[in-house]
Amino acid sequence: MKILIESHIPFIGGALDDLGEVVRLAPDEFTPDTVADADALIVRTRTRCDASLLSRSKVRFVATATIGTDHIDLSWCAANGITVVSAPGCNAPAVAQYVWASILRLLPSLDGKTIGIVGLGHVGSIVAGWGRRLGVRVLACDPPRERRDFGWNTANPYEAGGEPFVSLGQISREADIVTFHTPLIRDGEDMTLHMASHEFFRSLSRKPIIINAARGAVADNTALVEALKEGAVSAAVMDCWEGEPSISPELLELAAVATPHIAGYSIEGKQRASAACVAALRRFAGQEAMAGTIGEIPAVSVYTESGHMDPVLFAQRITESYDPFVDTACLRADKSAFEALRNNYNLRHEVFTL
Repeated sequence: MKILIESHIPFIGGALDDLGEVVRLAPDEFTPDTVADADALIVRTRTRCDASLLSRSKVRFVATATIGTDHIDLSWCAANGITVVSAPGCNAPAVAQYVWASILRLLPSLDGKTIGIVGLGHVGSIVAGWGRRLGVRVLACDPPRERRDFGWNTANPYEAGGEPFVSLGQISREADIVTFHTPLIRDGEDMTLHMASHEFFRSLSRKPIIINAARGAVADNTALVEALKEGAVSAAVMDCWEGEPSISPELLELAAVATPHIAGYSIEGKQRASAACVAALRRFAGQEAMAGTIGEIPAVSVYTESGHMDPVLFAQRITESYDPFVDTACLRADKSAFEALRNNYNLRHEVFTL
């Protein structure tokens, strides 16, 4: 078996060497010629896996070390006998860390605040759980889950329960913070493309903080610039951008937090993603997982010695664990370095995992 692995994916080491030839390639080195004789690919979001890349290849397995699959033509791969796997939830605690570290830098006091979470999946559920522990009122909007679960569980937001979901309209009226955690869906009943639109921003009542750590085009970046200029939005936290790595210079300057799509870039998140890809490829090849090939680094506890959750200590640990203003300063210093900053990011530890 010939396996091509994107060069910026860490923590794989020699975990696949026994399966055959393993070759590391930079993102721009994945071309129809280089993948032609490959059997399996392990990629990230910058490698578009579709007919233009794969139609002349013998590739039968694609793993992406990411939660999303926007960069993979899933229907084409399925029709052409290519198994596709991703790593859902791998970086969810890291994104929650990013979201709450940003919020706590912008709002040192959370008294009486309401957060509206759009998308209560792997990431949104952790954001919701942490919000409740920090004493914030949580509103959740997720139409697909509402149809399936009717309500969500306040003790474990990823599960069904008695807490009702709300509309995007209610969030626009009542939230002091609005954070998006949806996939990018371009059409249909659950379309999320430009969900944060001119219309949405004009419907806001409380001049909230807007956070996009989901997909760039979930928020209309032009509309967000207008909302910031008009004061409909008090601050923007931007990790995902339309057109990245070529991002809006105006939004870069206006956003309170502006980072190069690194919200999920934790050591533990990357370990989970790499482990998931390795395990999936070994299963595909009919081999057992190899113990000890990918390390485990313990997370930081946020509990007191007596075992109780202290909201003040929790907030302190979150803010100490990550400062988004450092990454913001780096990107503002050279917006053309977006991709270089992302590819060479100094991975951080998560504050803790649920």
